[in-house]
Amino acid sequence: MSIATLQEDKLSLKTKLFYGIGDVGNAIVNSSIQFFLLIYYTDGALLPPALVGSALLLGKIWDAVNDPLLGWFSDRTTSKRFGKRRVFMIFGAIPLGISIMLLWFVPRGLSGLGIFLWVALTFIVFDTLWTFTNVPYYSLSSELTEDYDERSSLTSLRMTLAVPAYLVGAALTPAIVGLFASKYSGYGFIGVLYGVIASAALLISASGLREKADIAENISSLSVWKALKHSFQNKPFVRLMVAYLVMNLSFALIKTLMAYFLTYQLGMEKQVPLVMGLLLLVVALSLFGWKKLSEKWDKGPAYALGMAIGALAVGSSFFLPHSSTPLIYAIAVVAGVGFASNWVFPWSMIPDIVDFDRVETGEYRSGMYFGIWGVITKISEAIAIAGSGWLLALFGYIPNIEQSADTLFGIRLFFGPLPALFILLVLPLLIWHPINRKTHLSVRMRLRAKQVEEYQDANA
Repeated sequence: MSIATLQEDKLSLKTKLFYGIGDVGNAIVNSSIQFFLLIYYTDGALLPPALVGSALLLGKIWDAVNDPLLGWFSDRTTSKRFGKRRVFMIFGAIPLGISIMLLWFVPRGLSGLGIFLWVALTFIVFDTLWTFTNVPYYSLSSELTEDYDERSSLTSLRMTLAVPAYLVGAALTPAIVGLFASKYSGYGFIGVLYGVIASAALLISASGLREKADIAENISSLSVWKALKHSFQNKPFVRLMVAYLVMNLSFALIKTLMAYFLTYQLGMEKQVPLVMGLLLLVVALSLFGWKKLSEKWDKGPAYALGMAIGALAVGSSFFLPHSSTPLIYAIAVVAGVGFASNWVFPWSMIPDIVDFDRVETGEYRSGMYFGIWGVITKISEAIAIAGSGWLLALFGYIPNIEQSADTLFGIRLFFGPLPALFILLVLPLLIWHPINRKTHLSVRMRLRAKQVEEYQDANA
């Protein structure tokens, strides 16, 4: 095993691009599912909403189990030819594509139990294969480089490709469906198209990446329960996880209630796609700026600054009038600049945390950490969606009519000020995050000393 200097752990632009390509298909598929899967089931396949909702809930329960489980499994896997993480991308890509096609296809003539089983099973198969390929893919951000700043650069470039792809999925899906005589046929074509794109993106990405031999050959010896316990004993990880859970839940509330705020508070229903698109476009354009700032500041304080800017921007929406106003575009721009930090920093901070774990265990366990991270992301978004429904009912929301003053107050409150307050309350966890450039350098030196010692013992 060769011993490189700390300064040599840089990544080529080619490696970063191949890594980023892997998330393009993910973003398009994720966007289409979030925005259109339910409406396909109800309006395209003409399925009963309550039955579909129950089937998807079963899939979500499995979703909470499979992320850390498959992450742990990838930590215990290695292949001399295909690597530790790439092997999952290579052999899972085509099955994932097929599962995406099945997700957007419901056989005609199903009823009752048949509908429930088909929707539940196709979603469970899709989600399992999604986790099978993507938890190892995300884990590579920890293992391609150990450099503090290179990880931010790698994540920024991935997001620079993923955010526009997410926009494409949101905008392209209804346009394609509209070309077909029926929504059923249109969404069926979407499944085939996006399945091919997702498979191709993962295979292209895996073909251009190379894992370090010593990492690819490392196999975790911990049982799944000990691995979970050890991960939750990692204090920097718990701090980041709590902060991210609160912030992602708050941001999910904002995304979920945005259409209601624009439609009923501002009377700008037709402008909903424009405002959402503007927000995401600004996010994409701001990623490079946050990456540059991360080269000057530590990641925790930089992340806190971005979320503070986004929180204050959306919080100010509470004071907008009950009428159409161009100020919402200014708020979307400022919020997009701030919230772009949420696409860069948490994903580049987890690999640094994994290094702290490696000092204690001597194992590369990024699969488990990214698996737990996936659960946190999904739980926060699920709580936000369910909570939004409960809140709307609490404040007396009735669809497609002029809302009462109490209902509008509730929408304004939970779209702007309260999510902003939640975000601001957890910022100290980021501002004083224990892993910074200095402490991470110390960890890398300790890891490198261990490598030298192992190298010397092997060649004694």
